[in-house]
Amino acid sequence: MSSQPNATATNASFEFQALAEAVNYRRALMSEFGPFLRGSVLEVGAGIGQTTSQIAQLQAVTTLYGVEPDHDLAAEFRRQLPAIPLTEGTVADFSVPAVDAIISVNVLEHIEDDFAELQRYQRLLVSRAGCLCLFVPARQEIYAPLDRDFGHFRRYAKPALAALLAKAGYKVEHLHYFNFTGYFAWWLSFRLLGKRSFDARAVRFYDRVIFPLVHTMESKVCRPPIGQSLLAIARAIP
Repeated sequence: MSSQPNATATNASFEFQALAEAVNYRRALMSEFGPFLRGSVLEVGAGIGQTTSQIAQLQAVTTLYGVEPDHDLAAEFRRQLPAIPLTEGTVADFSVPAVDAIISVNVLEHIEDDFAELQRYQRLLVSRAGCLCLFVPARQEIYAPLDRDFGHFRRYAKPALAALLAKAGYKVEHLHYFNFTGYFAWWLSFRLLGKRSFDARAVRFYDRVIFPLVHTMESKVCRPPIGQSLLAIARAIP
């Protein structure tokens, strides 16, 4: 097994242009993760900095680092966010010995040996009892051709992810499905119809019209029984 991400990806753009329209989606992630991002923070899989720019605005974050293995994405990150230190490589190449928090959004599924990757995060966090803010695709039954194009080895189920985090040395504080209606949209568009790309107009419509109501219900009323993704907040323990 390898910790090198995206080894099997055939969609090199990862649809960043279309997903740039998901403004409310990223804002919702920050509302979930923000209270746990403080002090020295490492973003794993920083991409072109779409999430990084939002993390940098959090007052409790004093130092922000990024890690990104793709050369072209790293170059665009440095162009857009030159003040944020970026390691071009994987977490294994990151030279800072400890951080207070790690955020990993849609990264772990790209890594074949996900357990070893979680252990690497744990070693960076454990001396400070730091938090891992983890976001991954959910539910293997909706694994689609687009997942393969993106280099996804898997989608996750809640019990399996909880067990994996515990085995890797974490105490899970929050773990829940995210984006209930997105589960069905992914199944229809990418599993059933086999689409191989996002439609920017559809992403914009979903993000502006449907998702805000969905997330309000999920965060204020009741967490969903299934979802397009899984969100976890886990604290590193010895």
